[in-house]
Amino acid sequence: MNNLKMPIMKLIKPFLLIFLSVLFLKTAQGQEQATDTTRNNALRLFMDCQGCDMNFIREEIPYVNFVREVREAQLYMMITQQQTGSGGSYYTLFYNGQEEFSGMNDTLDLETSPDDTQDVRRIALTNTIAMGLMRYVAKTPVKKDVLISYKAGSREEPVQTEDKWNYWIFELETEPDISLEKSEEQYAWRNSARINRVTPEWKIQNSFSHSYNLDVFYREDEDDENIINRTEAVRKSWNFSNLTVKSITDHWSAGVRAGASSSTYSNIDFKVRIAPAVEYNIFPYYESNRKQLTVLYGISYIYNKYADTTVYFKTEERLLEHSIDIGFQVQQRWGSANLSIGASHYFHDFSKNSIDVNGSIRIRLMKGLSVNLNAGVDFIHNQIELAKGRRSPEDVYLKLRELETNYRFDAGLGISYTFGSIYNNVVNPRF
Repeated sequence: MNNLKMPIMKLIKPFLLIFLSVLFLKTAQGQEQATDTTRNNALRLFMDCQGCDMNFIREEIPYVNFVREVREAQLYMMITQQQTGSGGSYYTLFYNGQEEFSGMNDTLDLETSPDDTQDVRRIALTNTIAMGLMRYVAKTPVKKDVLISYKAGSREEPVQTEDKWNYWIFELETEPDISLEKSEEQYAWRNSARINRVTPEWKIQNSFSHSYNLDVFYREDEDDENIINRTEAVRKSWNFSNLTVKSITDHWSAGVRAGASSSTYSNIDFKVRIAPAVEYNIFPYYESNRKQLTVLYGISYIYNKYADTTVYFKTEERLLEHSIDIGFQVQQRWGSANLSIGASHYFHDFSKNSIDVNGSIRIRLMKGLSVNLNAGVDFIHNQIELAKGRRSPEDVYLKLRELETNYRFDAGLGISYTFGSIYNNVVNPRF
């Protein structure tokens, strides 16, 4: 009899677990009904915003239903962000009506200062979002519960102030870093400076960076454990770059890139590059927050002074380089896509060339299912700066020197699927 009970219990056990699970879910659902925050007859909003503080936005805008599926929304909203010349942020808010709001579209802009804290920025963005929502909320029964306030004193005309810096922005940064262990010490020091000026007519960017890294390793001697061997590995570099661009039309711009650099990793003792170029954008530049298709063409003059003799037995050389770059970027309600293709070669030897292709795409395939894919491949045939001679184990393992290669590839894939309630109004910050 006992032998018969064992198989029966094995058969019943899975069904018992399923029953208990369903009972638990029903109980939890009943408990949550008392705190359900789904708003009856409220506007169903889908927000597409990378980097937004959604918890804060949900708390400050309680008169809409935030849904997680674009097809379930009455209003689709996308927010794009670009950096301003001063280092602040320029947000563009696109409102696209769906279902009964089809055809009701709007666009709002917001500019924040580089001195604004994260809290100031999120408050300003949330207020702008709310302003744009009013024309849609006003057509729902929830409108009777919404009050519009006015900030006292805002009738005064804004005072025009003179910019004594004439749009020039200066930024200095230093970052020393140290890490100590019994058998290893790491010292790093990174410095940078940026001087920029951005106006509708001109874009001028200057940057300088310096990096010094020292790794010290302590290892016991193979023959005598009382002897500790000390090994040092040093990587250092500096780089100065200038970009000056003149806006010509809504589609054309021209400019020059110039710079100087030094790098122990790349066997460069001193390098100078001057590269005039022109760029054409198929779409007007003012649409760049939604779509871009640019073609950049340039010719570079390069002077290289090498730290060690190269594999081509050069200690210094002067070069002319020819390059073209094509870039495509689009952000739509189905997702976003980026693709860039670049090619270059040296005039003295066309076999010394490189081609790189990089792309990423984010797509909503269907309800709750989205896919993210990024990939890049470089075909490298222009490593003229490589030092001759064999690489030491330290050079290889610690990446102290650039190694010979004719390709570089990287890729990543992400898939996500969510299901359940389309509403996500609840904010629970615990843990």
